Amino acid sequence: MEEEEEAIGFLDKVLEDEDVFVLEECDLGTPTSPDSGSPFLVAVKVEAGKGLEMRKLVLSGFLASEEIYINQLEALLLPMKPLKATATTSQPVLTIQQIETIFYKIQDIYEIHKEFYDNLCPKVQQWDSQVTLGHLFQKLASQLGVYKAFVDNYKIALETAEKCSQSNNQFQKISEELKVRAPKDSKDSHTSITMEALLYKPIDRVTRSTLVLHDLLKHTPVDHPDYPLLQDALRISQNFLSSINEDIDPRRTAVTTPKGETRQLVKDGFLVEMAESSRKLRHVFLFTDVLLCAKLKKTSVGKHQQYDCKWYIPLADLVFPSPEESEPSPQVHPFPDHELEDMKMKISALKSEIQKERASKGQSRAIERLKKKMFENEFLLLLNSPTIPFRIHNRNGKSYLFLLSSDYERSEWREAIQKLQKKDLQAFVLSSVELQVLTGSCFKLRTVHNIPVTSNKDDDEAPGLYGFLHVIVHSAKGFKQSANLYCTLEVDSFGYFVSKAKTRVFRDTTEPQWNEEFEIELEGSQSLRILCYEKCYDKTKVNKDNNEIVDKIMGKGQIQLDPQTVQTKNWHMDVIEMNGIKVEFSMKFTSRDMSLKRTPSKKQTGVFGVKISVVTKRERSKVPYIVRQCVEEVEKRGIEEIGIYRISGVATDIQALKAVFDANNKDVLVMLSDMDINAIAGTLKLYFRELPEPLLTDRLYPAFMEGIALSDPAAKENCMMHLLRTLPDPNLITFLFLLEHLKRVAEKEPINKMSLHNLATVFGPTLLRPSEVESKGHLTSASDIWSHDVMAQVQVLLYYLQHPPISFAELKRNTLYFSTDV
Repeated sequence: MEEEEEAIGFLDKVLEDEDVFVLEECDLGTPTSPDSGSPFLVAVKVEAGKGLEMRKLVLSGFLASEEIYINQLEALLLPMKPLKATATTSQPVLTIQQIETIFYKIQDIYEIHKEFYDNLCPKVQQWDSQVTLGHLFQKLASQLGVYKAFVDNYKIALETAEKCSQSNNQFQKISEELKVRAPKDSKDSHTSITMEALLYKPIDRVTRSTLVLHDLLKHTPVDHPDYPLLQDALRISQNFLSSINEDIDPRRTAVTTPKGETRQLVKDGFLVEMAESSRKLRHVFLFTDVLLCAKLKKTSVGKHQQYDCKWYIPLADLVFPSPEESEPSPQVHPFPDHELEDMKMKISALKSEIQKERASKGQSRAIERLKKKMFENEFLLLLNSPTIPFRIHNRNGKSYLFLLSSDYERSEWREAIQKLQKKDLQAFVLSSVELQVLTGSCFKLRTVHNIPVTSNKDDDEAPGLYGFLHVIVHSAKGFKQSANLYCTLEVDSFGYFVSKAKTRVFRDTTEPQWNEEFEIELEGSQSLRILCYEKCYDKTKVNKDNNEIVDKIMGKGQIQLDPQTVQTKNWHMDVIEMNGIKVEFSMKFTSRDMSLKRTPSKKQTGVFGVKISVVTKRERSKVPYIVRQCVEEVEKRGIEEIGIYRISGVATDIQALKAVFDANNKDVLVMLSDMDINAIAGTLKLYFRELPEPLLTDRLYPAFMEGIALSDPAAKENCMMHLLRTLPDPNLITFLFLLEHLKRVAEKEPINKMSLHNLATVFGPTLLRPSEVESKGHLTSASDIWSHDVMAQVQVLLYYLQHPPISFAELKRNTLYFSTDV
């Protein structure tokens, strides 16, 4: 992005509301197990060797960030001495009083952290399993009183710095570009940053230190001498964060109207609005008495950024039309799925390129160029992916339509507005001056600063999880009366949330027992949401925007996907509380590099994990029985099912079908006819995924990758047909059988929303992914494999899906010459 945008990004960080403390503290307070009680009494059984290794990794990362923090404090102190020197001359830049207000307690904080760093560094560098450092963290926590003083003065320090910048050009120049020394191993000698951004760093640091204490405690054996000291340090730090939360000045999020009334900002965020039949990204601000929809004005370099009001509705006039009352909206054309998938692939590929550039200490210009491209793609994805309508209406005028990615957001906005509407609100009209003042306050008051795309995240932020999350939704309690209940699961992906799975409806109950397992694919995900609904069977309550019956949300909740908690072989059980309802669930995670492995079955009597040639020979069939039966059932009653092959089936149902097919049980047909169609589709996918080698074989995989990359259409045709001809007969006949089935599914795309591209995305990796993956490193290799190879695997299957019908006999007869040796 341009340099001015970067500067705005820095400013955004500084202007963040102190609510960051609340968020971070909630995150820390998640008990590590249902019965762990108080958040800072984290008693985790740690395997000694692994735990101590993890301790070293946590500490090394913290030490590196501590070095950066000390350099930032040094940069802040650098101008203080010369400013003090000029204060006693005839031409002072600032008065002594102003200097002391702006730099209040910075010197003390610097000395505390310098001493801490100097003591911690040798312990980490000369690491051994007996090293103790809990006393260092305990001492650091005991000095948090200095931070309390800094935080109490923070607001006035910022205001003083701002006033001094406006009245003194010399100070403005100093404060706009302070030089921060780069870490020892960095290529750059320094980075430039504003004074305002640096003054925010100590506030951010306490939260970071508390998170590190939390991680350290997790990986410290209970009998280690550090354990009680770290526990004490965490307790002090969390109490400190709580006290800051209580002291947050509510005026920080308020604006005074010309009549002297206080109007508070309650919620803000980016939403996609349908305006004049096109999608526009808006920043929406909910105040105590008004909803304001704005967009950021384009400003020239150096000019203060400002919002432009598009429209506003006083809350006294705002109504949510019920689905049956709402006017049909101008047609919302959903963005083609294959184009959204292409964007995701591009983003993944760009991420990999950026990682490679960083690893090889590439040019920062090249990285910036890649980041800009990534931002453009992520922005387009964010704009074009939402489809859930959120309509609001001004009872004296117009209706407005937003499109959201998740029912969770829609519910949050609706609840926040309805809560405010319970107060005695008056209707009003804002004068142009009042509207100008209100819109002018938005830039400073906003709590959401950046468009929610990953390219806006800090480089040191957690990348999220890539792989498969297994979730069992057990049961729910706390319903006042019997209802038809079900849950949906959402995870964040590419900066927004998407719905990934749905339990069956449990009829007429106050205590539903679903006990259903789902496998959810994660793409850099950091959070899991569970929503609980009451199913509505009333045909009159149909939403005009998307022709779907509106179900009522009974409760919703969200948890962070903590890699340490989730990445164990065992199930981790948890409870989400929502509006008095408790939903019990378990989860475990398989990283992508683990899930990429194909493991042959130990017993060769079944069909899963057994070579396709063995199965067809045993059955005396051309296509395995399991493939024929699943395909037949999907074509009979699932071909018009929305998201067939994309929506997860219940894992327990899939496992039951797997067991029946493996045992060659005669009841399989009865079971198939009763089973949920998504479970049957899931069983077919699982069969291909568990083949000991892919359907299109390991031997031919490199040639398929080369063939799809050919540019000349004739050469590509020649190569791709030759490769099919080279496949063993059972593989080829099964592949052609599946190909024709997938084409028939895609013919129903207007109803089932599954295009050829969608089906290629689902089945490409399943049919082509090799059984052995050369992995060079852990996480990066998994995401690299994902972005580059998967794109090619999808393209190979798409090529055959878009090809005119291919007949086995014709292929075998038509022997074209093909020069490349396979």
